[in-house]
Amino acid sequence: MSPDISLAADTRYTGTDGHPAMPYRRSGVSGLKLPAITLGLWHNFGSDRPLQNQREILRHAFDRGVTHFDLANNYGPVPGAAEENFGRIMASDFRPYRDELLISSKAGWYMQDGPYGFGGSRKYLVASCDASLKRTGLDYVDIFYHHRPDPETPVEETVAALDHIVRSGRALYVGISSYSPELTRKAQSVAKDLGTPLLIHQPSYSMFNRWTEDELLETCAIEGMGVIAFSALAQGLLTDRYLDGVPEGSRLGTHKMDAGFLSDDTLAAIRALNDIAAGRGQTLAQMAIAWVLRRPEVTSALIGASSVEQLDDSLDALRNLEFTGAELAEIDRYAVDRGINQWAGATESTE
Repeated sequence: MSPDISLAADTRYTGTDGHPAMPYRRSGVSGLKLPAITLGLWHNFGSDRPLQNQREILRHAFDRGVTHFDLANNYGPVPGAAEENFGRIMASDFRPYRDELLISSKAGWYMQDGPYGFGGSRKYLVASCDASLKRTGLDYVDIFYHHRPDPETPVEETVAALDHIVRSGRALYVGISSYSPELTRKAQSVAKDLGTPLLIHQPSYSMFNRWTEDELLETCAIEGMGVIAFSALAQGLLTDRYLDGVPEGSRLGTHKMDAGFLSDDTLAAIRALNDIAAGRGQTLAQMAIAWVLRRPEVTSALIGASSVEQLDDSLDALRNLEFTGAELAEIDRYAVDRGINQWAGATESTE
């Protein structure tokens, strides 16, 4: 693949008759704006997927105004593969547009064996950031996150490492993911004292996983941080995928998700929510994304996509981001925590 700058659509910031323009939202009290919908490369961009398919998804996302691509050191399979594949596509297609893109990466979860491949130590975070830059071929990332709290590392050490990553030119901004409200406040206090405030928090949040509404969203607003919500579709539960059973290629069908997540009661709720979405002229996935974006604290909804068609369906949530009070009340009958937050343990940390 050779560079071809004509590939980027002239309508990427204005929209087309068929698709609305992407809104951009300021992250907290910073000057940085994120697209209302961000494309995450957690799944579908590893060594088990064709590179050309990945390229088509990324190109189409940019053509529709998605300027933020979200990575992590361990995204794959195998760990590191998503960053390597993104680096290839960045070199072949996106290099002329580097200043129009926000690229983020993270470290904190398991990456490699040994004492320095997991956690929140300065050793792990700085080395991991360097490795991510090498895999992606970038001089810097726009946002670098600590991916999860580490109960074995003082938060002061972790935040000091993030501060160093910015001051050394490896990243422009830094953030955290899955931190509890209390730990978020402490981390931000340390960051402000060091002179590099945390820009953003990345928690899981969906109609079936509402833990962020218990103080975290309010905390982020008070601390001047934006919120980018991941798993808005509850790992595919909040789509039409499971309305008639468990497809073979789904995460439940391939045992990549706990089978207990789809109880009879949850399935009944999915079907009821699907009916509400249809009444709004939306797919269930579109309504689930719009619902997350209804909160003023949420800067962006982080989605995944395995095809251009799936990506388009999610991005078309932008057609209707407004809810009536009656709609929200009806949704709340079914939008309750359903024990699907597999990252819950990551919100706990000693200080």
